[in-house]
Amino acid sequence: MQRFILKSKIHRVVVTEANLNYEGSLTIDPVLMEKANLLPYERVFVYNITNGHRFDTYAIEGRRDSGEICVNGAAARMA
Repeated sequence: MQRFILKSKIHRVVVTEANLNYEGSLTIDPVLMEKANLLPYERVFVYNITNGHRFDTYAIEGRRDSGEICVNGAAARMA
């Protein structure tokens, strides 16, 4: 049996960008990733409190100190 435990949380961030033409993933400012103990390409779950959509994808590093949260690919339609 496997148990999945959520180890990190970035709460109530605002999506700053959406890129439909990128293959997928969630681009996050590396400073936020470090504070949340997230590694590049780590699986992340996204819960949109505005519209109720939930999805999972993986984190990639964005520009340092940008505050960037960019939803990429098909998931951009859900955020």
